[in-house]
Amino acid sequence: MNTNDPFLIRRTAATELFLVRHGDAIPEGDEIIPSGIYDDLPLSRIGREQVQALTERLKDLPFDAIYSSPLKRCQQTIGPLAAHFGLTPTIVEGIKEIRLGNVIELPHPTDGEDLSVLTKALHARQMEITRRAALSGTWDAVGDNEPSKAFRQRVVENIDAIARAHIGQRVLVGVHGGVINAYAAEALRMEQDFFFPCANTSITVVRVAGQQRVLFTLNDVAHLKLR
Repeated sequence: MNTNDPFLIRRTAATELFLVRHGDAIPEGDEIIPSGIYDDLPLSRIGREQVQALTERLKDLPFDAIYSSPLKRCQQTIGPLAAHFGLTPTIVEGIKEIRLGNVIELPHPTDGEDLSVLTKALHARQMEITRRAALSGTWDAVGDNEPSKAFRQRVVENIDAIARAHIGQRVLVGVHGGVINAYAAEALRMEQDFFFPCANTSITVVRVAGQQRVLFTLNDVAHLKLR
């Protein structure tokens, strides 16, 4: 620990990480492609609007590097900012979302059927996953998933590696709600791997120097209009 600056107020000796959750990625009925594969969805119409607001908020704040989960929703979330700053995002496999089991069996609409039933089922699946994890603070309550502690370990190792590569710099990282929960919990020295509902395009700021992690901002959505 930096005993002269225990809260990492001076950014010169630390990396400032802006952990940004992806925009909404649950499509409405008129956006759904009934492929049967819904773990790597692109942004929905709402998600694209959220990203516009995020981009407007952060466009005047300089970043030295941009990283992203490999999943489409994260890459599309940080894409406009990457283009604005002229930076090429580095894709990191180790910061993608936790692998979860089949919590709710999704319907398989046939041609001509109302696809909104699939939208409702995707929302219900997300709510049930959140409910199970929130009650216990661990993803293991969801069932048939990547072990919760192993997930947290890979998240911390990979985000710490990003921080080590950018001491004294500000870095944007496009990730997932579970990833942000895990890293924020590590910074706060909490046992729970999941402890708050991370909002779409929310901003969480952590400064890192070695094993020292200081949480500055959590789940900031000041750029979004309340619905």
